[in-house]
Amino acid sequence: MRLDQYTLGSYAPGAPRWKQILWYFLGSSLTQNRWLPISAVKVCTLRWFGARIGQKVRIKPGVRVKFPWRLTIGDYVWIGEDTWIDNLAPVTIENHVCLSQGVYLCTGNHDWNHLDFKLIPAPIHIQENSWIAAKSVIGPGVIVGRGAVLTLGGVAGKSLEPMTIYSGNPAQPIKQRKL
Repeated sequence: MRLDQYTLGSYAPGAPRWKQILWYFLGSSLTQNRWLPISAVKVCTLRWFGARIGQKVRIKPGVRVKFPWRLTIGDYVWIGEDTWIDNLAPVTIENHVCLSQGVYLCTGNHDWNHLDFKLIPAPIHIQENSWIAAKSVIGPGVIVGRGAVLTLGGVAGKSLEPMTIYSGNPAQPIKQRKL
């Protein structure tokens, strides 16, 4: 690959430069702040920058969001400490979802076969009643089916079926979930 030839191609961050800069220096600092444990302030800040967020959402300290204008969160969602929502593409988190500590949602990858390391963004969609356990990773284009669970440190590079518990790297189904 030739990183000296890298460009964003047709990719655009989805907001004017002034909004990106304001988010980087003000909004991101408030959302990620460990000294500000008040979830409502973090939710309000994300909304100011374009995130669509439902009611009773809990956001813990250290949460990073790349672009709030590409984030949709439903009702009663918990987002644990040090979660990173790296949303170059849209991320949708439906109602009653728990993202535990240190979860990484990655919506972009690069084409290692392309000479200029072409960026390939793809959305992530986490359906309701799902749980993504601590230190888990979800890759670009993944849909987490309703009620699915990804266990501690799991890595999902492909979509997860509803009501199924997954474990490992790569994530493999281990059993059906019963509610």
